[in-house]
Amino acid sequence: MAQERTRLVVEIALTLALSAVLNMLALWKMPQGGTVSLGMLPIFVLALRRGLLPGLVAGALYGPIDMFFIDPFPPVHWIQPLLDYPIAYLLVGLAGVAAPTLARVTDKGSRKLAVLAIASGILLGAVGRYVAHLISGVVFFSEYAPPGQPVWLYSALYNLYVPVSAAACFAAAIVVIPALARISPLMDRGGNA
Repeated sequence: MAQERTRLVVEIALTLALSAVLNMLALWKMPQGGTVSLGMLPIFVLALRRGLLPGLVAGALYGPIDMFFIDPFPPVHWIQPLLDYPIAYLLVGLAGVAAPTLARVTDKGSRKLAVLAIASGILLGAVGRYVAHLISGVVFFSEYAPPGQPVWLYSALYNLYVPVSAAACFAAAIVVIPALARISPLMDRGGNA
């Protein structure tokens, strides 16, 4: 039990480090913060392999790393950095909801169902992060909206870097997760890592 806990702590630490490196290798940086990158990929992979709680923990821990070291943006209100960093990345960990399904279909050898489980987990995590950034944009960044454009539309369009990044992460995850499953098992059917 202690060995499994240690292994999970190490996996979370590696997830944080890989997320930071991948986020620094951004494909595109937005002017008021945000990047198109594979930075969410390690959190998605951890959540889909180990479950909801490890995914949420890794996401919540990564948020402050991104806020202070990777993509700092001066806060405009004390809630805004919480929404854009720890809460947004915590919600990426929601991908772990699909972990039991992924483990079950992987055991049965169904590649199509495994890809569907990966897609549903990544979609859930990406939507969670997108909503957090959308709310932050509507409430705190309305000054950047062009005159006459509804603030919610500005925020919805600005934050499209999240689904673009999620699509790139999905493409990578359908290769990475099966490869890792051959080396190290996914969570067991009971939902345990």
